[in-house]
Amino acid sequence: MYFPVADIEVQPWLPPLVAFVISFFTSMGGVSGAFLLLPFQVSYLGFTSPSVSATNHIFNVVAIPSGVYRYIREGRMVWPLTWAVIIGTLPGVLVGAVIRIRYLPDPALFKKFVAMVLLYIGIRLLLDIFVSKKKKTTQQPQKIQNNTVTNTFFSFKSLGYSFEGRQYRVSTPAILVLSLVVGLIGGVYGIGGGAIIAPFFVSMFALPVYTVAGAALMGTLITSFAGVLFFQLMTHFVPEISVGPDWMLGILFGIGGFAGMYCGARMQRYVPAGLIKSILCFCILFTAFHYLGFF
Repeated sequence: MYFPVADIEVQPWLPPLVAFVISFFTSMGGVSGAFLLLPFQVSYLGFTSPSVSATNHIFNVVAIPSGVYRYIREGRMVWPLTWAVIIGTLPGVLVGAVIRIRYLPDPALFKKFVAMVLLYIGIRLLLDIFVSKKKKTTQQPQKIQNNTVTNTFFSFKSLGYSFEGRQYRVSTPAILVLSLVVGLIGGVYGIGGGAIIAPFFVSMFALPVYTVAGAALMGTLITSFAGVLFFQLMTHFVPEISVGPDWMLGILFGIGGFAGMYCGARMQRYVPAGLIKSILCFCILFTAFHYLGFF
């Protein structure tokens, strides 16, 4: 099957299959999987123009709603955190899209930048995994009192919620600043605003991975929708560069991601948090080292 915008030929069953496998595992940690689809498209399919970033956004728009639905249904959507992520990441995604088109049309340049960011996140998450294991051996296990999010609150100073008998509180300005920076990176990369924010929440703010996943996915969904519209609009201003999304390819990826995220979100509560963190860490470090040219 030929995809004219991407200028590639690929069997129509391959994009959904790849997207399903990636999304099944990454959605458990609040990551859509778009950041792993990009190197697949660039390295395996040969899709290297800025349009690949816009196509990744379409994948998010089609795939993420199933995972978000599961988190809402199971009472694990932290709405104050979700809205803070959206407010912070949305302007960053739009500015990042401009940087991608105007200043980083060469895939090699922006991949090096993103690789360093992912490498930092991966190392922080790896350290968090070892610290959690050490605490687990020295502390008595606590009985889970409630596996849904309750007692949410939001103010310009802080936001928080209760989960499994514990109260979590974080700085609202800190979340907004972090979201803005992550949104900028996500706009350049083409993975949406919240796509790589979940590891930050886990490693920097010590929030439970079971609760940040839904907020990160919802943030990615909203900002990716805005990103698709913005990239499509930019086709009228930079006709000399292919910046618009390949709709058919993005939808095929999205169909597989839709099924993968639904299954991943449904299985998350049955998978140990340490394993979810390990999967996230592996995916992030793998992508970082790949972009740095180690393999």
